[in-house]
Amino acid sequence: MDRTALTVVKTSTPSDAKEYWKTKTMHERLEALELTRQVMNAYDPDTTRLQRVLEVTRCP
Repeated sequence: MDRTALTVVKTSTPSDAKEYWKTKTMHERLEALELTRQVMNAYDPDTTRLQRVLEVTRCP
C-alpha cells in the first residue's frame, strides 16, 4: 500500500468521488467493484475450494 497517497478529511467535506469515477473506464470501475465485493465478503482465493463429499457404500 502506498501510504504517501493517504489523506484524511472530515466527513462533512464535500466528496468528489462522482467526478473521480467518471474519469475511470468501465473496466477500471468493475475491477474496483469486484475488489470491494471481495473485501466486504472476506473472500480468500487460497481457501475457496469445492467441497469434498465422501460417501461410503457397502458392496454385496
